[in-house]
Amino acid sequence: MVRLACPSQMAEDKRVNIVGERVKEARGNLQPPITQDQLSGKLAKLGVSIDRAGISKIEIGQRSVLDYEVRALAKALTVTAEWLLSGK
Repeated sequence: MVRLACPSQMAEDKRVNIVGERVKEARGNLQPPITQDQLSGKLAKLGVSIDRAGISKIEIGQRSVLDYEVRALAKALTVTAEWLLSGK
């Protein structure tokens, strides 16, 4: 059974949007590291439209990520969706 946190519980945890931190980390871990604009281009080739500004907002926690975007981000960054979502 999956337990969902209520909004008040989520407000206590500042790491609610962990995907953004992981996207930034994964971009930097690539050899060579890629820019937000380059990631946007990789996503476009996968059929997902997130511009550089959108990636920036994801990384700073101002924009949420949809399920299909998580999958595309993982593929573009050569990581697993589980890793993007794990926060560990």
